[in-house]
Amino acid sequence: MVKIRLSRGGAPKRPFYHLLVTDSRSPRDGRSIERVGFFNPVATGKEVRLQLDAERIKSWMDKGAQPTDKVRALIKEAAKAAA
Repeated sequence: MVKIRLSRGGAPKRPFYHLLVTDSRSPRDGRSIERVGFFNPVATGKEVRLQLDAERIKSWMDKGAQPTDKVRALIKEAAKAAA
């Protein structure tokens, strides 16, 4: 099964996450199929907090990819911000 999920990066105490399309059997920070955005929960000032490629995410979801709960919430948040 293909999932859309977060992969952690960044320094200790300063997380940064990439939104990835990946096989559900691969490890969290392992191999991925495609990177479709990022999420920076500790963004300050003019730093971008959330950036998604909505077209690619919709394309993958149409093909059967399942987003995790957190990714689903981030997609909803991005849609609100764009409207």
